[in-house]
Amino acid sequence: MRTKKASHRTLAAPEHRGIAGKSSGGYGAMVTPMLRPDLFGGLATHAGDALFEMCYLPEFREVARALRDDYEGSYDRFWEDFRSRPAFSKATDGALLNSWCMAACYSADPDGTVRLPFDTDTGQLIRDVWARWLDWDPVRMVLHRPAALRSLRAIYVDAGTRDEFFLDLGAEAFRRALEDVGVTDVHFELFDATHMAIEFRYPLSLAYLAERLSPDP
Repeated sequence: MRTKKASHRTLAAPEHRGIAGKSSGGYGAMVTPMLRPDLFGGLATHAGDALFEMCYLPEFREVARALRDDYEGSYDRFWEDFRSRPAFSKATDGALLNSWCMAACYSADPDGTVRLPFDTDTGQLIRDVWARWLDWDPVRMVLHRPAALRSLRAIYVDAGTRDEFFLDLGAEAFRRALEDVGVTDVHFELFDATHMAIEFRYPLSLAYLAERLSPDP
């Protein structure tokens, strides 16, 4: 039976609209309200990508070594190999794929050319490209968009204390950045878990958003 539209009434205003996500989705939940406060009045992030030197930079050395040892220093050779077999059947696939895809997001040229933020032979940072990544780090973005964050009615941040990508450190850095710009009404929690299997946290953040974004009585 088709559900009538009227049974799902919504309030089409930013103060009643929230966004939530986990991991890369949590990154989107942090960044989007900073860019579009006209659309969102609240956010909830579970182990969202933040503090890039903690979650991304350590992977660069793994990528440089994998390219050297297995692919003659060439991403083209990696892609050729990757397409020839089941995805993620080699231990280094995740790091190689993640670094490239993040570069496609944070430091691609207007024509789509992907610029890696490190020398693929040594892992040494290419400072100007890495700076382009940091421009999109939620921890840094807070300092440039304080008004957008102060306008939010709900901010929920959590992460597991054993997160494999150290996103618990990013969560704390994000909370401190918020505090530095005067945003202190934040639900923040670190809990005993890894990055995986934390879906049990979703009802908690949704309840928080629902309460904070509901119309005033």
